[in-house]
Amino acid sequence: MSDDWKHRLTPEQYRITRQGGTERAFSGAYYRLDQPGVYRCVCCHTPLFDAQQKYDSGSGWPSYWAPVDEGAIREISDDSHGMSRTEVRCANCDAHLGHVFDDGPPPSGLRYCINSLALDFVAAESTD
Repeated sequence: MSDDWKHRLTPEQYRITRQGGTERAFSGAYYRLDQPGVYRCVCCHTPLFDAQQKYDSGSGWPSYWAPVDEGAIREISDDSHGMSRTEVRCANCDAHLGHVFDDGPPPSGLRYCINSLALDFVAAESTD
């Protein structure tokens, strides 16, 4: 499957989603995006986050206070880089998305800090 991902993703998307990388803070395409829609996994297109749960955390990455569905993601312990964090992965294809922290806003108190390159945005259809 590794070769398949390499053909379907850009080198940077592959580095982040399949190898657990991180994009530079404030560099992602979706960091400042503010429009209705759904953010999907760039690998398998599973809906992960709704724009209604997105907020500006000031961290430099798109941040959400909840996923669209608890079953859309899975969380695993990450003790790399000399710190203890909780990694967030797509529950469907196991793509690395980012990390979740407990310093987010109400109602969840969580901050899902997600790499733009791990996401694919689908704008909501206008009803006008």
